[in-house]
Amino acid sequence: MNKVIKMKQAIKTMVKLFSIGGFLLFFLGCGGDSDPSKLFDIQLEGNKNKFQHNQEVGVSIKNKKDLEVSKVTYFIEGKELPLSNGKIKLDMPTLGNKVLMANISFEERSVEIQKKIRLLSANAPEVYTYEIVNTYPHDPTAYTQGLEFSNGTLFESTGKMGASTVRKVNFETGEIIQKIDLDKTVFGEGITLLNDKLYHLTWKGGIGYVYNPSNLEKIKNFSYGESREGWGLCNDGKKLFKSDGTEKIWFLNPESLEEQGYIETVTNKSIFNMANELEYVNGKIYANVYQKESMMIIDATSGAIEGVINFGGLKSKINKGPQWDEGNSVLNGVAYHKERETFFVTGKNWDKLFEVKIRKKN
Repeated sequence: MNKVIKMKQAIKTMVKLFSIGGFLLFFLGCGGDSDPSKLFDIQLEGNKNKFQHNQEVGVSIKNKKDLEVSKVTYFIEGKELPLSNGKIKLDMPTLGNKVLMANISFEERSVEIQKKIRLLSANAPEVYTYEIVNTYPHDPTAYTQGLEFSNGTLFESTGKMGASTVRKVNFETGEIIQKIDLDKTVFGEGITLLNDKLYHLTWKGGIGYVYNPSNLEKIKNFSYGESREGWGLCNDGKKLFKSDGTEKIWFLNPESLEEQGYIETVTNKSIFNMANELEYVNGKIYANVYQKESMMIIDATSGAIEGVINFGGLKSKINKGPQWDEGNSVLNGVAYHKERETFFVTGKNWDKLFEVKIRKKN
């Protein structure tokens, strides 16, 4: 009986050793790495990480341990990118920073690995210029942050601590029809009007306001989500677009004010992060470039910067008053007048408001 018991114990010991040995062999065969994602790398054509929209890019998987791979599938943001002749086509609807995912099936297991890439515009921005149609007076004490028309009335927001306001203006005379002053601790930023509500941002306060546009009475406050700061606002009739000083332009639900995604602004060469005051016109976002005498024309779906408007020379037409600050009295503020089919632009502490037509530069 003792011999039988000893034999059973010996068999159990051998089984344990065999199991441990098999595990060790597998473990060593995998390079001693318990993380299977470290067994593979995504290899991109030319070892690049910047590509153009719709570009076909050679891609492969570096198999560090020569494991038997049965299938590889590539994705970006949940969209499968079929492999054809060793290439994938980067036909994403939006541009900017992306994560290329590869799902790898091997030896009855699967793993996902990733590589960061930048997806840029396929075309360089076209250059536009302007033609002045009319010139109107503008309050030189107004540190302009946002402009927008509604039924012929110009709504304007101004900034600076202790000087931030929201106002209605007769654009032809410069007369202030109605104005509210913000708390002295608040630095006001961009505005937009949608569904009989006036939306207003603050810079670093992390909050925005909603007003009744008929009397400028505040309806409520709202808090920002992931967006860093408040810069510019516009809308497409359904959702709000919000710039925050980064490359992102956020989508906000006009009822809940929750951030529901974003686009990133890019050229054919780089990701750009200086969109300030915004205006939406026919699928495009017109955005002041912060502290520059220029404006971007951005595709509101993809984020591609399709054009740049050179407003050089406009600032020289301004009379510099006591509020003038050479470093900060820059071009800012853009509003589109639908009936006149013209744009209205001004700047911080400018004494003039310009009505302009925008056209491609010859």
